[in-house]
Amino acid sequence: MLDNFPRGTICIEDIEMGMTRHLRKIVTDEDIEMFAQVSTDRNPVHLDDAYAQDTIFEGRIAHGMLTAGLISAVIGEQLPGHGTVYMGQTLKFLAPVRPGDMVLAEVEVIDIDHAKRRVKLDCRCMVDGKKVLMGEATVLAPSRKFD
Repeated sequence: MLDNFPRGTICIEDIEMGMTRHLRKIVTDEDIEMFAQVSTDRNPVHLDDAYAQDTIFEGRIAHGMLTAGLISAVIGEQLPGHGTVYMGQTLKFLAPVRPGDMVLAEVEVIDIDHAKRRVKLDCRCMVDGKKVLMGEATVLAPSRKFD
């Protein structure tokens, strides 16, 4: 019955409260440069060492949305996975992510509406155990009834 879903996709029928999934990624200079290219956000705080040194961050930082994109990756690839539709996301940026930082992006199921196939996820990113991003996402999960 799950032949249409890639391995790792979790259908609404199998999602449980408290389920978590995560990924780890080192944010590189290349990641920041590619994100600037794709997003067209070329703010020098992300790209120019000399400029960024004179800001409140005292050095270059990754785009906040690059970090948030790691949450999207966990949702789209793991929980629920392929076939998931993003419906909404709140984000609060708590601290900067710098080139070379290892980011742990994690989502946790905090509410399930089986009738509407909606799942609410607590979302967080951490660097060295310190939260750098937090928020909530609402997604439409895939269902075996619709494959």
